[in-house]
This record gives sequence, structure tokens and C-alpha cells, in this order.
Amino acid sequence: MAESYVLDTSILLLLARGKERGQEVATRYGLLTAGVRPLVSVVSHGELLALGRRNNWGDKKVAFVRRSILENVVTIELSQPVIDAYVELDYASATHPDGARNMGKNDLWIAATARAAGATLITTDRDFDHLHPSFVKRELFAQSTE
Repeated sequence: MAESYVLDTSILLLLARGKERGQEVATRYGLLTAGVRPLVSVVSHGELLALGRRNNWGDKKVAFVRRSILENVVTIELSQPVIDAYVELDYASATHPDGARNMGKNDLWIAATARAAGATLITTDRDFDHLHPSFVKRELFAQSTE
């Protein structure tokens, strides 16, 4: 059985840019191709589109992102299993043995989505490191200067 992935917003942004790094991540993990479609938290839809609005993407770019990316993933809503995982991960972050970890709430929802789905979270940032691997399996896709 193929491994399932939850894409962090940072990965969606690489895909939306349509440059070499986006193609690299898509190829490495088999994203947006035939077979198993990646999972995305509904929270990431909001984050990505809000970023697009702040950066003046325009209607054409937003339509491309919706059609080529967001419509080709499985969107996970904030269901009871995701809410339960959120509570668990918030507590784990607040009571971390090395001291409390203050996570952004959107990152917490995205991590909870991965936890509830039993999927690996793919990200470009280290915000999830303290949860890996005890609570969420995380793959770190190295950042670039793109």
C-alpha cells in the first residue's frame, strides 16, 4: 500500500509557484499524479488563498491554484478525529519535556490532520520537529532560496 501524505501549506506554495522546487517535491513524493492523491487540511486552503490575496496573485493565478492543485488533493475537514488529535498535540506541545513549544494554530490543525489520518506530513519548515516521530511522522523537504 502506498504511503499517504498530508501536505503542509509550505509545500502547496511550492506547487503553486510552478517552479523547479515545486516540480522536485511533486516528483519525489509522486504528488498530483495518478494513484493516491495527497491529503490537505482545509486550513491549508485558507492559508494558501489568503497568501495569494496578500501577494496580489490575481484571478488567473488563483484559478490555476484552485484547478491544478486544490482540486487534485483530498481535503480533510475539521472532523471529530482531527479535533481530538488537535487537543492531544496542543497538550503535547505545551508539556514537552524540553519546555513548552508554541505552535501556530494553523500548524497545529495541519499536524492534527496528519495525526488523525495516520499520514506523513511533508513540510519545508521545522515547526513540527518536536512532534516527530512520537506524534506525527514528518518529512522535511529542504528549503531553497526560490
